[in-house]
Amino acid sequence: MDIFDVLTMIGGLSLFLFGMNLMGQALERRAGNKLRSLLDKMTSSVFAGFLTGLCITAIIQSSSATTVMVVGFVNSGLMTLRQAINVIMGANVGTTVTAWLLSLSGIDSGNVWVRLLKPSSFTPVLALIGIIYYMFCKDTKKKDTGMILLGFATLMFGMETMSGAVAGLKDVPAFTDLFVAFKNPILGVLAGALLTAIIQSSSASVGILQALAVTGSVSYAAAIPIIMGQNIGTTVTAMISSIGTNKNARRAAVVHLLFNVIGVVVLLTVFCIVRAALAPALLNEPASMAGIAVAHSVFNILCTAMLLPAGGLLERLAKRIVPDDAQAQGDKTVELDERLLATPSLALSRSRAVASEMAECAVRSLSNALTSLMSSTPELAQSIRDDEERCDHYEDILGTYLVKLSAQKMGRSESEEATELLKTIGDFERISDHAVNILSSAEEMAQKGLSFSGSALNELATVTSAIREILSLALKAFEQRDVSVASQVEPLEQVIDTLKEQMRTRHILRMQQGQCSIEAGFVLSDLLTDLERTSDHCSNIAGCVIDASQHNLNLHETLREAKSANSSFQSTFHHYAEKYQLPRPASGQTL
Repeated sequence: MDIFDVLTMIGGLSLFLFGMNLMGQALERRAGNKLRSLLDKMTSSVFAGFLTGLCITAIIQSSSATTVMVVGFVNSGLMTLRQAINVIMGANVGTTVTAWLLSLSGIDSGNVWVRLLKPSSFTPVLALIGIIYYMFCKDTKKKDTGMILLGFATLMFGMETMSGAVAGLKDVPAFTDLFVAFKNPILGVLAGALLTAIIQSSSASVGILQALAVTGSVSYAAAIPIIMGQNIGTTVTAMISSIGTNKNARRAAVVHLLFNVIGVVVLLTVFCIVRAALAPALLNEPASMAGIAVAHSVFNILCTAMLLPAGGLLERLAKRIVPDDAQAQGDKTVELDERLLATPSLALSRSRAVASEMAECAVRSLSNALTSLMSSTPELAQSIRDDEERCDHYEDILGTYLVKLSAQKMGRSESEEATELLKTIGDFERISDHAVNILSSAEEMAQKGLSFSGSALNELATVTSAIREILSLALKAFEQRDVSVASQVEPLEQVIDTLKEQMRTRHILRMQQGQCSIEAGFVLSDLLTDLERTSDHCSNIAGCVIDASQHNLNLHETLREAKSANSSFQSTFHHYAEKYQLPRPASGQTL
């Protein structure tokens, strides 16, 4: 083996790692909503959590990435420690898929059909399809599919290149002596742990071991301890990601470490006993690619079978290692964990959940403000102001988070949803601001001893009822992404605009007739402005829902068309116009 073989090996290794990363990211984007649906099922049972971890890891080809997600979810309060344990165990089994894919490179047969299963036979075709999809398709999903195929082809090409370059190592005595030394199980475990800790991927380190196996110098006696060590090394990523999180998130990372360490200790002990007592000839045989994949799978399955029923024990151990009183100040739940940004679909799902909390907070504050017009208490007033502060907080963290998320590589639908959320949270924040304005108007009336006339109160009751309904429609449309509900908002908003103008006209007439004071008139004018602007923001929210459903980022373009040409719009408008008619003017009042 000369310097050129070394350079080729480095190039093959680089392509291998790049292809694995490229394929994983593209699979993640392409899976998108599937990841969300899988995570929705993780809380139902132990087995469901296990399957969720297995499937997610099989999709994104990285148990480290899955565990980092889990740490982020626990830190955000979305998952309990017990649920996290089940997912982590499933992730350890799911990571074995990569080794089986890579083992296809070791196929050697004279049969044409069998040879077609070898990656070197079909990856050029996959690469061709991938580059066509990537270069000539405009659809984001098709481009991601192309990236998956290109990533897989690059990974396999790197594997073939690396395997070919290291083939000459079988004649290097130092290399042979190295793997003789690794027959010492402790050294093998340490070597596997160190390699995996450096590259932070057990799948990649197993792939490197498979590439080295083609030299024929790697026996099963050396390979099995290395594989065990790789499972310990992969915990480094999760441990690093848990720094700065709350205690339960740190416990989740500790559980990942405990699971692998306990599994290695127990199975390494069994391995040493079997080797010493039985000395099976298989252990001295050269390991094949498929054999390493089998060993990797068997180890993780045995660990899971042994420790899955003992999830409660792992939980108690983690709580002892990270006690309840440790770093109490860092135990605050994080609404939006930046660890999830590495998985945009999940980060977006969490953003929508927090945005829904903000929406409910804003609607509640406005509804309470309307109540304060008729009967206000200090407790009610304080709750309105508290909700407004919460909305300000939500807007701040969501805006920052969504901007960071928008910088990540996302599919078209996810990018549009992020844009929709960025637009919408501003409207909900302004609704909470109008709630405080309405409360201030109510307090001003009380402080100055002002009151509205009976006619004004009746009219105000009509418009506030319309406001309550438009708030309910906007919230439902946003949370459920229901276009049919959203389409009802704009007609009602037009009715509220009409009510506002009618009330202004009536109030001017009442002031001219001496039925209402000028000061009360100013307050009413401010109230009507806040109510009308609240309906405008509801219209903006509904417009975003409709536009997002049509992949149209131009706010209200669809609604403008609806107003002019849609008979359904006119029908809904007339329905609300009849429902929310102002009462007849009081006797003696002229309109």
